[in-house]
Amino acid sequence: MADTGAVKSEDTPFEGGPMDGRVLPVLLGATGHPPKTYRIPVPDAAGGPPTVLVYRRVPRAHSKRLGLHQGWKYEYDPTGQAGRRKWPWSKPDAKQDTEPDTQPGGTPGGKPDATDG
Repeated sequence: MADTGAVKSEDTPFEGGPMDGRVLPVLLGATGHPPKTYRIPVPDAAGGPPTVLVYRRVPRAHSKRLGLHQGWKYEYDPTGQAGRRKWPWSKPDAKQDTEPDTQPGGTPGGKPDATDG
């Protein structure tokens, strides 16, 4: 643990992207966990808007016996999409599926319709 006075932090490894292999002290929240997403602004050399690197928190390892996670690490998210909260009344993200959900029977999952004989 890094010494930051009254604020707790945890040395957290980063995997993938430009920060691969680096370990940085990350501030812990009220629950004792680091934030789910970690954004690193990188200034543009030409003076334009900064590029933001997005890393997502994942479990570092699991114990053999109980399967509990042993700390956290951050993995690079190349899409750079900032996660947003999923409220029950929010519309789902619009994603283009390449394969249709219907089977040859005409209903999803291949279940027969109630009108089929």
